[in-house]
Amino acid sequence: MMILEAERLSVSFGGVRAVDEVSIAVEAGQVFSIIGPNGSGKTTLFNLVSGIYTPNHGSIRFAGETVTGLEPDRLARRGLSRTFQNLQIFLRMSVLENVMVGHHRHEDTGILADLMHWPSVRRQNAATREVALAALARVGLADDAGQASGSLSYGALKRLEIARALASDPKLLLLDEPAAGCNPVETQEIDRVIRSLVRDGITVMLVEHDMRLVMNISDRVHVLARGRTLAEGTPEEVRSNAAVIEAYLGDHGAKEAVRAFG
Repeated sequence: MMILEAERLSVSFGGVRAVDEVSIAVEAGQVFSIIGPNGSGKTTLFNLVSGIYTPNHGSIRFAGETVTGLEPDRLARRGLSRTFQNLQIFLRMSVLENVMVGHHRHEDTGILADLMHWPSVRRQNAATREVALAALARVGLADDAGQASGSLSYGALKRLEIARALASDPKLLLLDEPAAGCNPVETQEIDRVIRSLVRDGITVMLVEHDMRLVMNISDRVHVLARGRTLAEGTPEEVRSNAAVIEAYLGDHGAKEAVRAFG
């Protein structure tokens, strides 16, 4: 079953076509990675899929429904959530409070109910707290729930963003460079989290520059270059694709390819 299908997506900015006739099909329960050199359109494609940008051309189907042009909040209600390349953490809030924010789409209260502290609000807050604690446990941060978010290490903040996205109960989770800036130990923790999410039935779309992480964890890899599809296949197929190696490394030899994609 395909959870996401994008057909011939294109978008231009100032006359430059950032994504040009790109089509992808993501099977439920897989890790589908999008890679490519800097400026190849990876994050732009993510922004199209997640509703931040509206395509000039093409269509998007999510879980069997056409969702082209839907706003991010409406996509989130349908089960599509994402993280961002740059951290979007409320550093003065606690770790738990940050994740509770991610559960807001499931809450149903009004201003009067909140101001009057009605019992329904207290019950809902308690339920949101439990969801947030469970999400923190999934990324290995349950023991840090009461800490100020600003006290966490960089790698832990990356996992905190994933936990907040999980609090919205996604079917499809888009991770935009979750290991960027992480050291090898922190990258291993991200690897562990992604594998556990897929085991739990969440489909993951990944944009990532760490090729070792991508090749170790992905079921399918889609390669972009200059906004266009260059290749798609299994990690093994992509790793050995001469056009992909040239796009990353120019005319360098096999030793450099092994270093980049091994």
